Amino acid sequence: MERLTAGFFERHSVVDCARALIGAKFLWNGCEGRIVETEAYAAEGDEACHTFFRQGARAFVASHPAGTAYVYLNYGVHWLFNVLVHGPQGSGFVLLRALEPLAGIERMMERRGKSKVHELCSGPGKLTRALGIDGDAHGTPFLDGESTGMVTGVSASVVSSFRIGISRAQDLPWRFHEDANIHVSR
Repeated sequence: MERLTAGFFERHSVVDCARALIGAKFLWNGCEGRIVETEAYAAEGDEACHTFFRQGARAFVASHPAGTAYVYLNYGVHWLFNVLVHGPQGSGFVLLRALEPLAGIERMMERRGKSKVHELCSGPGKLTRALGIDGDAHGTPFLDGESTGMVTGVSASVVSSFRIGISRAQDLPWRFHEDANIHVSR
């Protein structure tokens, strides 16, 4: 296994990155989990992407390198963690939707107030709360961090489906998850 670098998020399209991250490990300050669910968002022409309606998101894409954390507060309640992609077919974001917890589980349980492991990171807001991720992570080059990053991994079977939890561009099959994994959000 090797650490993912910004180069990974430059070589592949946002959709290919979202699919390829299934099975990779996400490391965050003493906590670790296998990525079991992601969604892709294209910076150009995707009505569900922040860049479609937020000038600040377009400026973020233009001014940050691939592999940067794009973290935002969703509906004023949940922080959501995305990775910026600058691939050969354009830029976009990969949303981390769910993790299978591997390390730091007791800390995750404390943060979430849950005792069942499969409930800790089975959704994008649950994931950030369990790992202690908030707006301070926005704009960070987390891949190069001492205690943060991503490591390559393997997934048995990846399934694609339509994106969920959005009201626009729901018809794109850009949600990827590990088949039959109990840690997936839905």
